[in-house]
Amino acid sequence: MAPISWKPEFSVGDEAVDHEHRELIDLVNTAAAAILDGHAGADVDKCLGDLYQSISAHFAHEERQMKRADYDQFKAHKGSHEYLLDELRDIMDGAMPSEDQTAERLTQVLEAWFTDHFRDHDARLHNRLGPHHH
Repeated sequence: MAPISWKPEFSVGDEAVDHEHRELIDLVNTAAAAILDGHAGADVDKCLGDLYQSISAHFAHEERQMKRADYDQFKAHKGSHEYLLDELRDIMDGAMPSEDQTAERLTQVLEAWFTDHFRDHDARLHNRLGPHHH
């Protein structure tokens, strides 16, 4: 299983947001590696919990920005956030029969989501908001 690598198409054109997105990718890779390396269940749970918490906080911040800006795509953007959080909860609940499958699903789901969400939702949002504190 290959870790997720930063790709140019992930960039939303805002250095601070891109930095946060890179940090989220690092957390995905850390969690997947902990699973594959056979770390104790508590370590894996901590990695997945850290990932979930960081993504949730990132989403909450973005959603506050969208509300303040009266963003016209708020509902669709928030729906995409909720979809990923549901997927992460399923992964955290241990729905896969093996560690390899869990790690693979984690990276596949998040890489596909990052590719689509960053390109379709975040780039549009941050283009609309212009330079801002993130």
